[in-house]
Amino acid sequence: MNMFRKTILGIALGSAIAVPAWAGPAAEDVPTAMDAFAAAFNSADGAGVAKLYSEDAALLPPDAKRIDGRAAIQTFWQGAIDGGLSNIAFKSVEIEENGNHAYEVGGFSLDAPGEGGATTTVNGKYIVVWKKNGDGTWQLHRDIWNAGAAK
Repeated sequence: MNMFRKTILGIALGSAIAVPAWAGPAAEDVPTAMDAFAAAFNSADGAGVAKLYSEDAALLPPDAKRIDGRAAIQTFWQGAIDGGLSNIAFKSVEIEENGNHAYEVGGFSLDAPGEGGATTTVNGKYIVVWKKNGDGTWQLHRDIWNAGAAK
């Protein structure tokens, strides 16, 4: 193999190895990123959840003020976890991509502390605006949710 081909092959292989787990089409990668969110949340890792958000992300929680920035988002999610929320699961209903942005509509369920120490399951729906990072990964950019059936 000549030197030019070896160089091109090396660049191609190096690029393939360096590509993050979800650096492709949003319809494929957003559910993978949401699985990572659930895994971090269910492991009580607020920092791991926050790393999935863009640096300039915003949460728009129900009946609360907007939360801006990754550090504040980490504090929010760690507080939710420490407050007893657990076993979160997501199901994407629709995902559409347009350039470096995508939106996802979906449903979630999680366990929350109830009356008398009992656990109750909460179901809800969400919309996330995703932003493609410089390395091609999709990150949560705007996140809003509320209680109620997703569909």
